[in-house]
Amino acid sequence: MVMTMHCDIASAEEQIFSGLVETLVAAGSLGDLGIHPGHAPLLTSLIPGPVRIVKQDGEEEIYYVSGGFLEVQPGTVHILADTAVRAGDVDEANALQAMKEAEEAILNQGAEIEYAEAASQLAQAAAQIRTLQQLRKKLGG
Repeated sequence: MVMTMHCDIASAEEQIFSGLVETLVAAGSLGDLGIHPGHAPLLTSLIPGPVRIVKQDGEEEIYYVSGGFLEVQPGTVHILADTAVRAGDVDEANALQAMKEAEEAILNQGAEIEYAEAASQLAQAAAQIRTLQQLRKKLGG
C-alpha cells in the first residue's frame, strides 16, 4: 500500500487542489523541497515556480505559484499562495511578453519602473516559463 498525505493548494481567490498525494516538490526560498508522508513539521516561504505533486493514483500534476508559504504538519501539506494556477492554464505568450518587458526595464536605467519591481516581474515570468517546461517534459514533448 502506498503511503499518502493530504494536500491543499490554495490561492487568495480559490482552492485549486485538495486530495491525497504521495509526494510534493516545490521551489522553496532556499531551494527545491521534496515532501513525502512522514516529513517533519515545516513552515517555509516559496518563491515563484512550479509545484509538482504525485497523486494517490500515481498521476502527476503541475501547478504554478507566485510565491507564498508551504506548511507541513503530520499527515498534511498546505500551500498558500497569492496566485496559484494549473500549469496548463499559464499563458505562455503573456509570460514571454512580461519577461521581455521586465528585461528591457532592467536595462533601461531611466525607466519609470523600479528595478526591484522589474526584477520581481522577471522572476515571476521566468518561473511561469519553467512551469510550462516541466509540464511539457511530463507530457513528453
